[in-house]
Amino acid sequence: MGGVRVRFAPSPTGSLHVGGARTALFNWLFARHHGGKFILRVDDTDLERSTEESMRGILEGLQWLGIDWDEGPIYQSQRLDEYRKFANKLLEEGKAYYCFCT
Repeated sequence: MGGVRVRFAPSPTGSLHVGGARTALFNWLFARHHGGKFILRVDDTDLERSTEESMRGILEGLQWLGIDWDEGPIYQSQRLDEYRKFANKLLEEGKAYYCFCT
């Protein structure tokens, strides 16, 4: 297995808040301490509430804190077909099941 890989996955539905900044900082420090990678993955699957303005604010906040990333930003909404492919594979292999909870 390769080195340490950590990620921060904000949802661009509002501003970067203290809890999110803390999580990003802890993960970034952990990656840097261990010579690993810090990945920025954007959880933008809530298409109704996600905005470019919020994402810009989050990126600016991270940059203001001095947090840089090694990969990304990777937008989840652009990878839905990839996730669907692997979910179907797990279903076919009996390693996943449909949930009908409401």
